[in-house]
Amino acid sequence: MSHTDVTSGLEGAPEWSSIAVGDHWIRTFQAGPHQASEAVVFIHGNPGSAADFEGLVKAVAPPRRAVTFDLPDFGQSIAAPGFTHTQSEYAEFIGDAFKALGIRRAHLVLHDLGGPIGLEWASTHTGQIASITLINTGVLAGYRWHRTARIWQTPVAGELFQAAAFRSMFRRVINSQEPRGLPRDFIDGMYDNYDRRTRKAVLGIYRDLKKVGKTSKQLIPLLAAADLPALVIWGAGDPYLPVSFADRQRSSFPSARVHILPDSGHWPFIDDPPAVTDLLIEFLATVE
Repeated sequence: MSHTDVTSGLEGAPEWSSIAVGDHWIRTFQAGPHQASEAVVFIHGNPGSAADFEGLVKAVAPPRRAVTFDLPDFGQSIAAPGFTHTQSEYAEFIGDAFKALGIRRAHLVLHDLGGPIGLEWASTHTGQIASITLINTGVLAGYRWHRTARIWQTPVAGELFQAAAFRSMFRRVINSQEPRGLPRDFIDGMYDNYDRRTRKAVLGIYRDLKKVGKTSKQLIPLLAAADLPALVIWGAGDPYLPVSFADRQRSSFPSARVHILPDSGHWPFIDDPPAVTDLLIEFLATVE
């Protein structure tokens, strides 16, 4: 499973590898000084994997250390036996991954499902957070699930829907809702990783997240008290997470900088990489 983009002996070179995190076997991608204890850490959503952030990792490092990894049973990572794909298990995994990677302090960059997972962990580890960047995700108190999520959350219907998710349907469903469309190779890459393990993981986490409203309300005071430096980037054409939630992130992050990208959808770092890269690098430069 391990491979490298460039000569691994070159310090700071972008590198794919695999590591053990407890009993999980996890694929990682990182660049910059690999031994640095402070890092920019990207956590992907669904459907997705560490590959979503390959461009951003390379853009922000060096001089920084930048790291991303597949969540258990996403991408090419394999979850430990008995892992049941709950929000709390994934949040605990984030802490374990930091320890395995030698990261003591992080600039978290979260997207989609990575938001609820990363923010649950961050809410009780604010001392380890240097900053948070939210890309079309965040604290979603009052959120009403989109249609596909409601299907995943329904026993039997969710299993049937996953079984019928062939490549052509996958492409059509995702691209038809994106205002700019997405590159075919990006969608096909997501589908290639959307195997039986991942489909089962999606059902598990989305069914557990049905309580997201209650959990989100509990996170707000914990995060607001810390007033962490925060950047919010939101594609206005997101068909899953309404853009109205962008400004609402100030309830949890009072000092947040909010940027709306009017022509982007759910994956603004894919449909408008220069805009997201510039915003992120500028933000990191001010909080480091």
